[in-house]
Amino acid sequence: MKNARNLGVTFSKRRAGLFRKACELCTLCGAEIAIVIFSQDVGIRELNTKLMNLDGAFQMEKNRGESLREIRKRADGVWWESPIEELNLFQLQHLKKALEILKQKVEKETQMVNNNAFPFQTLGSAWTRNCSS
Repeated sequence: MKNARNLGVTFSKRRAGLFRKACELCTLCGAEIAIVIFSQDVGIRELNTKLMNLDGAFQMEKNRGESLREIRKRADGVWWESPIEELNLFQLQHLKKALEILKQKVEKETQMVNNNAFPFQTLGSAWTRNCSS
């Protein structure tokens, strides 16, 4: 139902009907019954919002994938050599982000190599001073 008022009225009537039936079962059968009722209005809105957000994210990722496939196809597997002038704005933004991530990884690796490559640097410079004296 699209009309919120009609939806609320229908929900109230159905809730009352459920309680009436539960009362009848208790009276006729001696059964113990518990009823848990959730208002659908809030739950449905939250789920619809989440669904729309996920759908938007999915579409963005799908577009990125298609854009990357197109770039790779045009570059025959050497995407970094493809002409930048032929890329659209979305492809350029994606390429820029990928290059920034690559740069960060290279800087991190370079830092690790520099820290681990010469563990005896201090000893080497002390050795050099002793040899030249």
